[in-house]
Amino acid sequence: MSFVHLHTHTEFSLLDGACRIDGMMDRVKELGQTAIAITDHGVMYGCIDFYKAAKAAGIKPIIGCEVYVANRSRFSKEHLMDWSYHLVLLCENNTGYKNLIKLVSSGFTEGFYKKPRVDKELLKKHHEGLIALSACLAGEIPRNLTQNDYETAKKVALEYRDIFGENNYFIEIQDHGIAEQKKIIPELIKLSKETGAGLVATN
Repeated sequence: MSFVHLHTHTEFSLLDGACRIDGMMDRVKELGQTAIAITDHGVMYGCIDFYKAAKAAGIKPIIGCEVYVANRSRFSKEHLMDWSYHLVLLCENNTGYKNLIKLVSSGFTEGFYKKPRVDKELLKKHHEGLIALSACLAGEIPRNLTQNDYETAKKVALEYRDIFGENNYFIEIQDHGIAEQKKIIPELIKLSKETGAGLVATN
């Protein structure tokens, strides 16, 4: 089984992605991979172009988004008090696609504060058909682990597992040579074992 990129930013992740969609498909084929996900930050602007390019290249497109989850309510917009965590969402089916559209749209129309934010209330309401990954160092779990708070990280992992279901929530590990990533990988693996959440490596 070949590696599949499940956490990928395109040029539609403004100031945070450099991959051109057409060139991306050429590279996926060159590497002998059969599928790839699009998970732009907070938006789905590139999904149609991505889908068409992947289909034309014979690559399986996986539609997703790396959403911003408000640390409190999406309606809370108080300076220095309200920020967000990253969370990767992937569409498992057409229901998931419709729910992702609702989440991303609500992030702009209801939760926008510096960035389009959703919250856990919305995730509970629109989780069906979605697979969630715990995200990069900016995710809620990695943030707690880098602050040496394993118990809170575990509590958060269990909360997300309960929202998305045991088979649809995964602990994500990354290693780009960043010291903080290397430090928390053993704890992320431990979390996966203790919570029953799957483990997935992304790059």
